[in-house]
Amino acid sequence: MGLSKLLLVGYVASSSMAAVVNRHKKGGLRGDGLLDSIFDEQHGGPTSQVSLPAEMQDTAPAAEAQPALAATEVCAVQKSYPYYHTTDQIHSELVALASRCPLMKLESHMAADRSIDVVTIKQGDPAYKNFLLFGEHARELISPESGLHFAKTLCGETEDGKARAESILKDSQFQMVINGNPGSRKHVETGDYCLRVNPNGVDLNRNWDEEWNNEGFGDTYPGEAAFSEPETKLFKELVSKYDPTNFLTVHSGTKGMYMPWAYDMQHLATRNQPAMLHILRSLDKDYCQCPFGAAGKEVGYSCPGTCLDWVYDKLKTPYAFAFEIYTSPEMDGPLKERFDEKISNGMGAFYQVNTTLAHGHFKDVFANAPSDFVQLKSQKHRSMTQFECFSNFNPDTQDRFDTTVAKWSNAYMDMAEMVVQDMEKNKGQ
Repeated sequence: MGLSKLLLVGYVASSSMAAVVNRHKKGGLRGDGLLDSIFDEQHGGPTSQVSLPAEMQDTAPAAEAQPALAATEVCAVQKSYPYYHTTDQIHSELVALASRCPLMKLESHMAADRSIDVVTIKQGDPAYKNFLLFGEHARELISPESGLHFAKTLCGETEDGKARAESILKDSQFQMVINGNPGSRKHVETGDYCLRVNPNGVDLNRNWDEEWNNEGFGDTYPGEAAFSEPETKLFKELVSKYDPTNFLTVHSGTKGMYMPWAYDMQHLATRNQPAMLHILRSLDKDYCQCPFGAAGKEVGYSCPGTCLDWVYDKLKTPYAFAFEIYTSPEMDGPLKERFDEKISNGMGAFYQVNTTLAHGHFKDVFANAPSDFVQLKSQKHRSMTQFECFSNFNPDTQDRFDTTVAKWSNAYMDMAEMVVQDMEKNKGQ
């Protein structure tokens, strides 16, 4: 078959977490904000390599192996939650999918010593481009799982989307970073379920050059400078080159559906505002019934340096969204109450008042289900055990896992369809 469908750019079969020099206000920090040895150098066991399909082995370049975490550690998450994939298994699944799916190209790009998989799925060259970024925060295991499931859906391999994928790909193409923080995710897989930042201790969703500042610390440490991190440098390069019509970043820890601005607590972005709000309201009603609107306004505090704001502002991307797709089920009722209030008040009336999830009425809701996309720098999960962190950010039963990835794959398809409909409607205007 050759490499027309699969391009491996310096794939690293597995990597270890390097020792990190403490910088600025951060120390060696665990995901819950407590001092820990998570950034100490890990001494790995035997390396593991991913085998390509037999028909591709004659032409594929050899993988460059790095020391692996001990097999017993890597399997820790699967001992308790066997339906999750490890980082290496996600890559293996994508390699196998690319060998079966003629519409898919897989590229693995190096970000320092971390290999990041980028999937492009298209039929021909449709005008409408969707760029999806999964897994910026390591503890949000469900985000890359959602991306993997969506890639399979677009390739016609899941029951929930097989009938729709072919139709959607007539007008839309997709490029996706499936697992944006693999270096730290590997450590989450060992049981450090509160770890949010990258291997350098930086919050990747504070490291973009959009209202960036260096005021964060711990879980929200923004790095020494904007785009200081190899991951965000790569994301910037990819999304700039792709020049999408629509951008989406996927998170978990609460449920919410957002548009710019994240750094501004008072206002929605103005460019294409009605269309983006219409899409959010429609998707929210069908898939979330949770808070939606401007990210900073909804959660009640500003969040500088996000990918959401940078892509919308710097690339002038017509549609830019951030979805938070999961939190503990006991929070579904209070979050739905927030949604019901907005709908009952009407969108126009709602945005004339200064009510947010930080409002006193919703204070307990937001305290118990804080946004991980725009986490407040003082909000660390100090009181959570590792397993409580897992259940807050990720489905903890097979049924919840299956329901989440299937439901949100359908939401991503609906989003793409609505973008096309809106763009086509406005062509003549």
